[in-house]
Amino acid sequence: MLPSSNELLRVNNLRTYFYRAQKTDQFRAVEVTVKAVDGVSFGIKEGTTLGLAGESGCGKTTVAMSMLNLIPHLFKVEGFVFKHVISKGEIVSGEVWYRGTDLLKLSEEEIGHFRGKEIAMIFQNPIPALNPLEGIGYQVGEAVTAHEKTRMEKLRGLVFEYLGKVELKDVKQRYKNDPHMFSGGEGQRIMVAMALINGPSLLIADEPTKSLDVIVQRQVLGLLEAMKKQFSLSMLLITHDLSIIAELSDYVAVMYAGKIMEHSDVVSIYKNPRHPYTQGLLAAVPRLHGKKEIKGLSGEPPNPLVEISGCRFHPRCPYAIDACKREEPPLAEVKPGHLTACIRVDEIPAWQD
Repeated sequence: MLPSSNELLRVNNLRTYFYRAQKTDQFRAVEVTVKAVDGVSFGIKEGTTLGLAGESGCGKTTVAMSMLNLIPHLFKVEGFVFKHVISKGEIVSGEVWYRGTDLLKLSEEEIGHFRGKEIAMIFQNPIPALNPLEGIGYQVGEAVTAHEKTRMEKLRGLVFEYLGKVELKDVKQRYKNDPHMFSGGEGQRIMVAMALINGPSLLIADEPTKSLDVIVQRQVLGLLEAMKKQFSLSMLLITHDLSIIAELSDYVAVMYAGKIMEHSDVVSIYKNPRHPYTQGLLAAVPRLHGKKEIKGLSGEPPNPLVEISGCRFHPRCPYAIDACKREEPPLAEVKPGHLTACIRVDEIPAWQD
């Protein structure tokens, strides 16, 4: 399916699998397939933010890395003998349409023109993501020189300008400093400047407030919101924090075990969630007002090495029946613009906030 006229990006049926050796009792290895992303589809409209939510390990970051065709080969394998822990990833199928171009069909050189230029990404854990041997000013400028030749004087001025836009203090005195001399919040500002300096249309923010204290989280969220308005950005916001999703997102896609379980506008998701997993996530969020008891989801997130038949959420679902163990539910429309993957969606009690 091609993107609609107001969609900047359209992801269709994306599947990204990892293959790894699993040790057996005979000290041999069998290859196990981990379906990290398994049939994910969504679109991002011009000027809007899609929040991609879900527990850790559900495949959110893999979706983002797949969009830019950055799935790595993580470990080396020698034959079929268990000598190494291996995990070799590949995009098995799918389409990622960006302004009429399927990014997954491009060569490495061709897609390089889109990475960092048209689509920029802010990685989680900003300080480790930076080169520890280079000054931050050089690294921010490198995002420009990777795509075009720029005179040094102009480049330095551009770096100062964008580090100033993200309100990094004492830019001219500190732009030669190495990453370890900055705090986590400052590192995230540097990453935002690096992402925006080329004027991208789509920004992918992967857990932008992870490992930051509450005050710095508020500063970073305010910065992202301001930058989105100033640069007319579209955004894919990846996080497990539902409060961040509610604040910054226009639309929400809830992932579980490599699949999207529910997808709608942010108001519908929070006021009338239809999938038991979404309801469970929201029930675990503390609220200042309301009489609803805080409850956690039962069970544990699934082991990615163990394949689950039927609905992948059924081992933890309070409404699961035998059919849920056999049938994999499609992501179907329950009302205009609201998609849910549950065969019992019409039998589940209505959400009461």
